[in-house]
Amino acid sequence: MAAVAGDSAMEVVPALAEEAATEAAGPSCLVQLPGEVLEYILCSGSLTALDIGRVSSTCRRLREVCQSSGQVWKEQFRVRWPSLMKHYSPTDYVNWLEEYKVRQKAGLEARKIVASFSKRFFSEHVPCNGFSDIENLEGPEIFFEDELVCILNMEGRKALTWKYYAKKILYYLRQQKILNNLKAFLQQPDDYESYLEGAVYIDQYCNPLSDISLRDIQAQIHSIVELVCKTLRGINSRHPSLTFRAGESSMIMEIELQSQVLDAINYVLYDQLKFKGNRMDYYNALNLYMHQVLTRRTGIPISMSLLYLTIARQLGVPLEPVNFPSHFLLRWCQGAEGATLDIFDYIYIDAFGKGKQLTVKECEYLIGQHVTAALYGVVNVKKVLQRMVGNLLSLGKREGIDQSYQLLRDSLDLYLAMYPDQVQLLLLQARLYFHLGIWPEKSFCLVLKVLDILQHIQTLDPGQHGAVGYLVQHTLEHIERKKEEVGVEVKLRSEEKHRDVCYSIGLVMKHKRYGYNCVIYGWDPTCMMGHEWIRNMNVHSLPHGHHQPFYNVLVEDGSCRYAAQENLEYNVEPQEISHPDVGRYFSEFTGTHYIPNAELEIRYPEDLEFVYETVQNIYSAKEDTAE
Repeated sequence: MAAVAGDSAMEVVPALAEEAATEAAGPSCLVQLPGEVLEYILCSGSLTALDIGRVSSTCRRLREVCQSSGQVWKEQFRVRWPSLMKHYSPTDYVNWLEEYKVRQKAGLEARKIVASFSKRFFSEHVPCNGFSDIENLEGPEIFFEDELVCILNMEGRKALTWKYYAKKILYYLRQQKILNNLKAFLQQPDDYESYLEGAVYIDQYCNPLSDISLRDIQAQIHSIVELVCKTLRGINSRHPSLTFRAGESSMIMEIELQSQVLDAINYVLYDQLKFKGNRMDYYNALNLYMHQVLTRRTGIPISMSLLYLTIARQLGVPLEPVNFPSHFLLRWCQGAEGATLDIFDYIYIDAFGKGKQLTVKECEYLIGQHVTAALYGVVNVKKVLQRMVGNLLSLGKREGIDQSYQLLRDSLDLYLAMYPDQVQLLLLQARLYFHLGIWPEKSFCLVLKVLDILQHIQTLDPGQHGAVGYLVQHTLEHIERKKEEVGVEVKLRSEEKHRDVCYSIGLVMKHKRYGYNCVIYGWDPTCMMGHEWIRNMNVHSLPHGHHQPFYNVLVEDGSCRYAAQENLEYNVEPQEISHPDVGRYFSEFTGTHYIPNAELEIRYPEDLEFVYETVQNIYSAKEDTAE
């Protein structure tokens, strides 16, 4: 019956408007159908929103069926933007026609802003105030974000520039929301669940484009807890932890019963699920992200401890976090309740080391040094998060390939959200902005984020006058240089001074010496770097030295390099270059080469024709040979 109804719907829908022409023509068979059948036909998926609008204007009967809060417009909204439906409750009254209009308008505004970013920010990083247009948008932010996600999910190798800026905007929007949530969270009183929640905020902030939620992570941990309960039931079928309901915060006081829980946790985590400390790749940021710890089943002492702590507390064992130097630990009290305790009344648990239980002496042996009793004390949520972010900050400073220093920027933001008056980190942030050239759009205006940071540092610590003065001077010099800048530099291949340039922007190349694949996004007729760079890179050892064309290239490992012409050759098997900045310069990958976006083409107006000739000669000849 359902199949017949489906076939009927497909036959009726194309003729829908024609059959319901006017009331004056007399009632048609269609409008006499029951409302449920009409709804079914109109929701069959063959009609667009425009079609529904036209149908509803033909007669009163169809207008009633297509009421703004009814099923027809709800289905139109669902089909067009399915990911948004999770934000609506089945019991809520929703004017679906109005929601459709608002979402449609938000999408148009989003695309308008994304399209403007390439022209505005092609020559520099998106500045501190570059997102002001987005912050002032009207309408629900989730609609704007949804349109950005739609752009990112566009199929194929086209719209690369749109995807590049949509990603940046979405990154910014989500980070701002997460940072505000984190600041509000830090004002709340501590409880054991807060440790996990705080860690998830850090995870979300550093991975804003990933689908990470506290609820999902709690669900994964709950599934581990259920496995522990299953094991615990085999140890002691009457164990009180087995009667705990989800969300309860009851604690067991008997040491023997607590020990049984810890034995079950160790078995499930390390023997059954094969969780382990990541000794082989210790200095990897993934070890600090809770969703990655659960997925990869590995981490470092602090992340493994938070997982262990959460499971133990849910089963009634009151473990506590210890900010032990070089190796985060948990402590388990062995003393009587209400007694005066010292550090020797605790057993210390190494979650990184498969839940091994340590004495004070063994803890010191673990790190190879004697420490004071204060370092065995319990720490609150903020201190735990400070240590996690501090680890990320250290990793960010070690970044080599990622020239955007994204991890360093993210960890600085997080640290300063918790401790906004840290002078050295404020100074580091100011230097980082200066190094990356992240300036506001109107560089002539002194209301710069970097100057704001410097002024704040000066207020906090006048002793930093020298460093602050140096950065202020260079900031102001940058503004003066921006004033003197003239229009875009255009490079024409036809000019005599460019006669030795053999390659063009968009070509996928291979480095003869190092073997890496790359795409050209700029060139100079001779090396334009300073004498120090030329000396450090040993350019003089090349047969043609620095008196040859040099090319700006995006490399597949994520780096940007400046390569001599004699070191490059055509890549006979060109593939996409997975570099984060590809979309900044190119709009499409054709399978053999990249097509420059409008801004890059303005700077190299004659290159595209040369690229077409090169592709024709190189790759067509290869195909002919293969045949």
